[in-house]
Amino acid sequence: MDVVTSVMGSLLAKLGELLLAEYKLQKGVKEDVESLELEMKGVHAALTMVAKVPRDQLDQQVKIWADELTRLSYDMEDVIDNFLVYVEGFDPAANSHKLKLLVEKMTSLFTKGKARHQIANAIKDIKTHAKDLADWHDRYSKVKDTSINNTIYPCLAALYKNQKDLVGIEDARDELIKRLTHGDGDVSNQQLKIVSIYGAGGLGKTTLAKAVYDSLQTKFSCKAFVPVGRNPQVNKVLKDILLELEPSKSMGDIAILDERQLINKLGDLLQNKRYFIVVDDIWDTTAWGIIKFALLDNNLGSRVITTTRLHQVATKTGDVYKLEPLSHKLSEELFYTILSDGKGKCPYDQPSEVSKKFLQRCAGVPLAIIAIASLLRDKPMENWSMLYNSIGFGNGYNKDIDDMRRILMFSYDDLPYHLRPCLLHLSIFPEDALIMKDTLIWMWVAEGFVHEEPGIGLFEIGERYFNDLVNRSMLLPVEQKQDNAIGACRVHDMVLDIICLLSKEQNFVTILDSNGKYSSSQSKARRLAVQTRDEEQHNHLVNKSMPKLRSCYASMCHISMMPSLSCFQVLRVLDMKNCKFLENCHLEHLGKSHLLRYLSLENTNISELPKDIGDLKFLQTLDLRNCKIKGLPQSTSLLRKLKCLRVGSMRLCTDGFEHICIEAPNWIGNLTSLEELSLKISGEFSTFVEGLGKLTELRVLGCDLRGHLDERSMKTLVGSVCKLEKIQIIHLEDLDEWSEMETDTYWAGYKPPRELRDLSMSSTFSRLPAWINSSLLPNLSKLKMDLYHFEEPDVVNLGGLPKLCDMGNLWIDSYIEFPDGAFPKLRYCGIHAPFWFLPGSMRSLECITFGFGTMWYMRDAVIDFDFISTLVNLPSLRWVFANIDCHGARASDVEKMEAAVRQAIDNHPNHPTLDLDMSGDPRFWLLIYIHTDDKRTSLPSSASCY
Repeated sequence: MDVVTSVMGSLLAKLGELLLAEYKLQKGVKEDVESLELEMKGVHAALTMVAKVPRDQLDQQVKIWADELTRLSYDMEDVIDNFLVYVEGFDPAANSHKLKLLVEKMTSLFTKGKARHQIANAIKDIKTHAKDLADWHDRYSKVKDTSINNTIYPCLAALYKNQKDLVGIEDARDELIKRLTHGDGDVSNQQLKIVSIYGAGGLGKTTLAKAVYDSLQTKFSCKAFVPVGRNPQVNKVLKDILLELEPSKSMGDIAILDERQLINKLGDLLQNKRYFIVVDDIWDTTAWGIIKFALLDNNLGSRVITTTRLHQVATKTGDVYKLEPLSHKLSEELFYTILSDGKGKCPYDQPSEVSKKFLQRCAGVPLAIIAIASLLRDKPMENWSMLYNSIGFGNGYNKDIDDMRRILMFSYDDLPYHLRPCLLHLSIFPEDALIMKDTLIWMWVAEGFVHEEPGIGLFEIGERYFNDLVNRSMLLPVEQKQDNAIGACRVHDMVLDIICLLSKEQNFVTILDSNGKYSSSQSKARRLAVQTRDEEQHNHLVNKSMPKLRSCYASMCHISMMPSLSCFQVLRVLDMKNCKFLENCHLEHLGKSHLLRYLSLENTNISELPKDIGDLKFLQTLDLRNCKIKGLPQSTSLLRKLKCLRVGSMRLCTDGFEHICIEAPNWIGNLTSLEELSLKISGEFSTFVEGLGKLTELRVLGCDLRGHLDERSMKTLVGSVCKLEKIQIIHLEDLDEWSEMETDTYWAGYKPPRELRDLSMSSTFSRLPAWINSSLLPNLSKLKMDLYHFEEPDVVNLGGLPKLCDMGNLWIDSYIEFPDGAFPKLRYCGIHAPFWFLPGSMRSLECITFGFGTMWYMRDAVIDFDFISTLVNLPSLRWVFANIDCHGARASDVEKMEAAVRQAIDNHPNHPTLDLDMSGDPRFWLLIYIHTDDKRTSLPSSASCY
């Protein structure tokens, strides 16, 4: 249901485009399109309603009807897209010769006429088929009768677990108790406290909340533990709270009360009581908003715990406590506790390799560990390998497996229908794959999963989809080091199993893997993911006809497995990254894939694109990173719908890394739809840098300019960047030949857009530019540039940037005092000693590297190392790197410095990890030699061993 609803939404948009655009459809055809659009709108409305119902609760006839509608919608979309290729394929700007232009115009007219005739016949056939489907559905099923009859509360068992059976929640329980009871004896701190436990399904939120509830309930005069659930009746939740707070009341006393009356009654009851309430399993902020009206803040030290798997709900319900998966040690303990009926030890002589695989698969999720251990408990160990290879979440194993599947499916069923295809699409990736966020979003755009909204770019909408899935705990975010940004994600193995099964069931993705677990018929495949290098399986693919294939993901597969590109008639996505076998000849028919939106040849041996690449008029993403390509054909300039272009390589060779650049394209200004441009280029830059100014849709610009820029080109480059008002990321590399005076002069008048968040330039400024300040750059999180002088006024400007997380390798000068509030988000800092951190400065700093400069040469002065003690004012500090050149230093000063550093580490509440690099001090040569991997480090002949 999720698939057809999404596809139907995309189809309706294209039917509307077909009617509005000036395509001169025959009168009868236009009427058929209008009739078909009206029919499909009605179907889409019904499907939207049905999409709210879990698939396993749907009538079988509704499933068949939906599957047929999916096929029909795909076919209709293929017809429309092929028609658009015909009528939009001619580009007069590509040719200048008048005679040739006239001939091609005439040919184009005949082609368009033929296309109109074809679409007329196709639409008539599809209209007839759609009517037949509607009649068939009316006879056998009623969509309007499909509904969820019961709201299932999947966490019920967690409420009745025995405390002695709980493993791994002690630290979390104690932390929550600390948060809830902190300040209990302080009269001024008796306001209502609400803590929200947030985490993915199966982590044990309900179990943890119950453990805290059991520990604290005796301290409160009235208490309640009530479930909410995914489809709550708020009226019932309020009644449950009232009945638990006053067990003596009968249901008859409150049965007739509405929400307003219940809220008033609860307010009266709680007005003079210290209460403790757990509101479990909240799924939306609307329900919580009503429930919260009843939770009176009576300044008596009352406490509330909420649990949710949705981040946006957690942030609006209380102080967020994120529940993390169990560590490997605790996972083992829980696994063996279940396996050995509470003994907590492995019941066998030694743990098996299969049990380790099971634990890795469970990834610290208690529900998964309990389910797997319960399944294995009564099975001979020699059968575990077979179970590991075949295990799924369907019926037939045991109740725990079914409960786990149901809980995970609750999260899936709660997704809006536009997010479900995005999640199912992740089944194209193998287990434990690191999935880059930007690449994934461009795939979603090409697949048609991202729906247009007025005034918002498709990538931004796709990024919102990605963040929604992360906030709903369906994706595991992978944070980029230092800059506090999510750049990638992974899919939990348990979630991946669910979406792979759903993808197979709905023929959404056909997976060709080594064991055939999720494989289905390739002849009916719409999307194909090749996840095996097994050459013996090549006949399953290379000899199959796949006329309906829309997407092919064949990363790292073997050449013998891939059919000719001419076999793919309606292909929209072709991802061949890491296919080392790929040669230029394999792209022979690429230009015939007229519907292609996404092409990735990343990390292949391709050295030349076919000249007919310009025929791919609908291409949106072209990823050629780490290929051997040294130039793009002129026809690339015809790709007017291209949104993402990535070219350039850094390949490992015998002498280190080789940078492979392309010749600077003089036509880059033609690609006015570009939003992301990443290039390594060489040659003559004047036309290229001028063309950059025409790319006004750019969000991301990464240019490695390997060559000489004359003065005119330098000015033009800066002028072009000034025109990019939507830019968010700027990386300009290899500008080292610019002098400080040139850099200061050319960039002096730059007015950056407020959305700029990542700025990296390899040229050196004499001072920090005046336009780098909090008023002009409120969203800047990464900054990389070289400054000749970095003084206190510069620190004040940078320290006021509210989102700055990463300053690259920029070192701050010595004798700087950091006041309260400076650098609130910075996570890494390099600084010359001495320095002073006042309380409240650099609250997020996790890693500091510091070194000594001229202090050692102040021979007649007493060197005071007290400044090192100010490290205690950095509350998030985890790592300290002291990089100190001891040449010219007095031995007594070295000893004092070392003692001061070690004492500061000992006194810090986090006890950060310390790495001392004391080069120049004979006592430390052996330590450095052993500790580092620097081949330049050698042991001096005078070194002694201690």
